[in-house]
Amino acid sequence: MTEDLILPILLHPSPVLRAKARPVAEGDGPRVSALADRMLATMYKAPGIGLAAPQVGEALRLVVLDVAKEDAPQPLVLVNPEILAASEERAVREEGCLSLPGQYADVERPARVKVRYRALDGSRREIEADDLLATCLQHEIDHLDGVMFTDRISPLKRNMLIKKFLKEQKLKSREAM
Repeated sequence: MTEDLILPILLHPSPVLRAKARPVAEGDGPRVSALADRMLATMYKAPGIGLAAPQVGEALRLVVLDVAKEDAPQPLVLVNPEILAASEERAVREEGCLSLPGQYADVERPARVKVRYRALDGSRREIEADDLLATCLQHEIDHLDGVMFTDRISPLKRNMLIKKFLKEQKLKSREAM
């Protein structure tokens, strides 16, 4: 993996993270394929298990993820993903975000989801997921709608987490001077 593939990840409170991403259009094909490669390289380097295009400054409905073991990567690229169904059963899982590095919180979401998307070759696909993959899919699709995991926790926890993150960022910028 070459360093020139790595994209800068936008951090909270970048306005791009709060904007609704536009669908990938037919003419976006070659650009989206190259972007997906760069997003995967960026995600692995971070390291993370998912990354949405808005997190790298691209307001497109594009997600990359890989919840497999490090020694056996299974990257997944989803173009224009949409949740078709979600279980009534709920699951709580600790989530973090590459746009809020170092911050984690327990988030309750549907335990299982069914997602439709297009692969890079244009074919329509569906995936049914539970456990970590279901959480990751929901988290990344949220990013495409300008929603962050902090929007899914209590206002008190959200304020504490964001305050802590901003304080850490301020300290980092002071140390860099």
